[in-house]
Order: sequence, then C-alpha cells, then structure tokens
Amino acid sequence: MAAFAKSVRTAFAVSGNIFRNTVPRSSLSNPQLKRLYSSVSVKSGVSALLNQQLIPGPTGQVRHFAEAKSSIEQIRERVLKVCGDFDKITSTKLCLDSHFMNDLGLDSLDHVEIIMAMEDEFGFEIPDMDAEKLVKPADIVRYVADRQDVYE
Repeated sequence: MAAFAKSVRTAFAVSGNIFRNTVPRSSLSNPQLKRLYSSVSVKSGVSALLNQQLIPGPTGQVRHFAEAKSSIEQIRERVLKVCGDFDKITSTKLCLDSHFMNDLGLDSLDHVEIIMAMEDEFGFEIPDMDAEKLVKPADIVRYVADRQDVYE
C-alpha cells in the first residue's frame, strides 16, 4: 500500500510539473490567470489526500474461515427438520426411509417445494436431474453429504 501511494504521489508530482512547464508564460500576463495558476497546487492536494487514512482500522488483515464441515448426523437432523416443517407431512410418518410420494402422499409439486427448501437450507442448487432421484430423506442426506464431502 505504501509503495502504491508513493508511486501515485510521484506520478502526480511529475504531472504537476508538466502542467506548470507547459502553460505558456505569455498567457499568464492576465492577472486572473496568474491568480488561478497560483491557486492550483496539484502536489499539495494529492499529498494531503494520500496522507489521510480513508479507512480506519487494520485493513487487509482480516482472515475469513469456512464453516466446519457438518457431520452426517447434523445433515440428517437438518433434512428431517426441513421435512418436518413442511405442512403436508405428518411427523408420525416421517423417517429417513419414507418415500415422499408412496409413504407420505406428496405429489410432484410438493416434491419440488421440498427440494427448494433443501436448497435454501444447505445453500446450493440441486439440478433437476438430481432432484428427480431424491425421493426419500435418506437420498437427500446422501446427496448433501456427497456434495459437502462428508463421509461416515
């Protein structure tokens, strides 16, 4: 950052000198132009700007860490919770091996809603080709675990 500031400061100092040297001296005979030219100080304005700290605090020193991997048990709990929150599923019939359509009586639209809820819960999109194969909560658990590289 210091090297960048120094190079910018140098560039503006050079361009300021070029501006001062390229303005013809004869055009400065007008008093208004002299006042205007003397009020323009490229170097001092840039130096003041570069010396200010625009963003307070230590910048660039923050490390972001990824979440810890979920375990299979945590994935099972989250899948069952999402399925249990679905209003058309009774909690007495719900288990990992319950078939959404055969055992729980859901239709294809309900299945799509469950898959969308899983996408929201786990934060990634499930392609339609894969979603068609996820007909049990156990299938969803296996799919999410494979996607997040979680193995028993």
